[in-house]
Amino acid sequence: MVFGVARGGVEVAYYVARRLHAELYPIMAKKLPYPGNPEYGFGAVAEDGTRYVDPGRAEALSPASIDAIVARQLAEIEERIHKYRQNKPLPPMEGRTVILVDDGIATGVTLVPLLELCRKRGASNVVIAAPVSGMHFDLRLKEADDIVILVQPRNFYAVGQAYRHFGDFSDNELVKLVSDSRHDEPQD
Repeated sequence: MVFGVARGGVEVAYYVARRLHAELYPIMAKKLPYPGNPEYGFGAVAEDGTRYVDPGRAEALSPASIDAIVARQLAEIEERIHKYRQNKPLPPMEGRTVILVDDGIATGVTLVPLLELCRKRGASNVVIAAPVSGMHFDLRLKEADDIVILVQPRNFYAVGQAYRHFGDFSDNELVKLVSDSRHDEPQD
């Protein structure tokens, strides 16, 4: 099973799923943005509510502030589940190999709660895959059974540096790719 981290990871996951003749599903997680600095994440939350908070990055935030940020991100995740999966739940993962694909790994915090979500749902193997990352990312990702990164630039500064064209992948493009992947699957 191939899970693309919505949004940009779904585009990459589409090609992974095609190559492996595997099922493709969008999966949701959102970075927990630091108040006043939305690009700086102190953790992430997955669609099932699993959260990861980096204690070093969140030490100045109160538990109530963290809970409020998590609630806002979960509300956005719910909207995405409606748009991208028409409110359908994630498929069963028990005993399956799951490949979590993102468009790149900067800090890796978004993938940490997704890894935990897959473990809780009984995935037998969880592989994290991305085209690009820096040399260092959240150590909790090492809990995956494997991590596959194609390029790790020595002077890594952003995921977009490894792409010729890197920009917003729209909701409509995501829905179309997921729909197209259903048509690509072999028919019984």
